[in-house]
Amino acid sequence: MKRLKFLALCAMAAGVVTSCQKEDFPTETQPESLEISKAHIDALEKAGVNAYGAFYSTTQHPGEQEQKVIKVADYSLPIDKLDEFAFGLSEDGTKQYRTNNLVSRGRNISVIGYTGSCCALTSKMQTGLQWAINNYNRINTSLSFSLSFSASTNADMVIYNAGTNDAGGEAEFPSGGRPGKFIKIFAGMERFNNNVNEHVMTHEMGHALGFRHTDYALRRCDNINEGTAGSIGAVHIPGTPTANRWGQSGLDSDSIMISCFGGNEDGEFSNFDVVALEFLY
Repeated sequence: MKRLKFLALCAMAAGVVTSCQKEDFPTETQPESLEISKAHIDALEKAGVNAYGAFYSTTQHPGEQEQKVIKVADYSLPIDKLDEFAFGLSEDGTKQYRTNNLVSRGRNISVIGYTGSCCALTSKMQTGLQWAINNYNRINTSLSFSLSFSASTNADMVIYNAGTNDAGGEAEFPSGGRPGKFIKIFAGMERFNNNVNEHVMTHEMGHALGFRHTDYALRRCDNINEGTAGSIGAVHIPGTPTANRWGQSGLDSDSIMISCFGGNEDGEFSNFDVVALEFLY
């Protein structure tokens, strides 16, 4: 599955995350290899992903075997499934984001907050997840979400504690009309209150439903451009602002999908987040 790590990459020193501006909390992982083959660069481009800065890495979800992935900026794709993310059409023939697909309308999405011994969500994370589920069920879409807490991975979405002192998370993009299944929440979220945990959970679930960062063209933490519509597939959602750069006039800076979060987030959708979700679903 393709994954999108919440928060722009910034700086780490001696295992401590440093912020690019006050109350911005980025995360970073170190590359295992900086050499990407020409074949893999071509595959990334077919998936609509800008290959600049790509590196090889590995990841492992609860109950799953370790898999090799390519990470680039905020994205991560399994090497053996790159072809699945080539740009295509949605079920009704309309264009989707080039870096992902949308979830089929009308789905009841089962969500597990993982409680297994390796990766159990803390009480605070569980509260944030419950509030995030409430956020999605409260709005007028064809999707519904049912939440349970268990050590099982038998669900449409499995949200678990990935450990480390980092803050934020990492989510998979949709595939085959299904939402991204695995969502990592980094253990550093325990430093933040329930509302901030709600914010991160809601944000990561947004990626699992197919959303890009609202400020993809100039991210809040590091001023990186994730790519234009022609290279990485950022398709404007009607009824929402076209501004896509942090600091740009008209940007929905209150969006749950802004690339970085602060320590005072309320965890709620902005008005335009709701417009976007109700348009797509």
